[in-house]
Amino acid sequence: MQTLYQKNCLRLFNFNHKEIQYLIKLSKFFKQMKNCKSEKKYLKGKNIVLIFEKPSTRTRCSFEIAAHDQGAKTTYLGPNDTHLGYKESVHDSAAVLGKIYNGILYRGFCQKILENLQKYSNIPVWNGLTDIFHPTQILSDLFTMSEIHPNTPLNKIKCAYVGDAQNNIANSLLEAAFILNLKLNIVAPKSCWPKKNIIFTRTEKLNTKKNILYTDDIKKGIKNVDFIYTDVWISMGEKKIEWKKKIKELFPYQVNKTMLEMTNNPNVKVLHCLPALHDKKSTIGLKIHNQFNLKNGLEITDDIFYSNKSIILQQSENKMHTLKALLVSCLSKKKFF
Repeated sequence: MQTLYQKNCLRLFNFNHKEIQYLIKLSKFFKQMKNCKSEKKYLKGKNIVLIFEKPSTRTRCSFEIAAHDQGAKTTYLGPNDTHLGYKESVHDSAAVLGKIYNGILYRGFCQKILENLQKYSNIPVWNGLTDIFHPTQILSDLFTMSEIHPNTPLNKIKCAYVGDAQNNIANSLLEAAFILNLKLNIVAPKSCWPKKNIIFTRTEKLNTKKNILYTDDIKKGIKNVDFIYTDVWISMGEKKIEWKKKIKELFPYQVNKTMLEMTNNPNVKVLHCLPALHDKKSTIGLKIHNQFNLKNGLEITDDIFYSNKSIILQQSENKMHTLKALLVSCLSKKKFF
């Protein structure tokens, strides 16, 4: 296929089926090259700016290592390092950055800021997370699924997303299901189902896709799935009174031993994009456990998080490889396959 040279990644709908499959294949290639220490540098002389209005551990580290391994240089701009949208318009900032850099990673709140960065910079822009979408995370997840089932096409894999589905992970998973025909079950209270009318603007109606199921019936939603995916239920920006309401409603959807047994699949695997409130070893984890009298995790139990059913750490590592595939594809004309 043609390269993805100068392509943007604002959401998964920026790619078609063939392009996503190409990125997964290229991620596998770069992972193999890194593991055997035979990696070539395809981004020498390239400069990338990382704009982080929201903090991050994995996304920042993965982008920086991916760029460094490929010979590119990065500039990190944290929440207090830029005038973006405050003292200077996004238009002006984007125009300047587009003259200095070869690509922009944005991690923040508003999808519109991301779109304007792309519009006015005229260089590739990648979404490291917004309130609506998280495409770079889902690329990593798809690669991880393909590693677990290397001989199974993605349209034959069945994944259940469990818990609060009104977030960027569920939204981007739905886009992946739409593009790749991944069998996706959204398993959540109806009040926590995705807001499809806001997310999907294509002429095709997402709820006509037979490979996508919305249900509040846990047993129905997780039966015979290959993967159970969950994410944190609470946001640090929410009021504590909302925490109580949400935890009470979502607690039956906790990923635990009982839920895994209900899948009837002894080989089921668990995904989580992190951070996870599975124990008391973080400040927030301790506070949540004490405040709500929890004994073993919030959205996922501690025993499952560290069990042989969990591929969460593999999933986390793979972000570096998929980001490398994305950066090289968008900034280099090199054809690999």
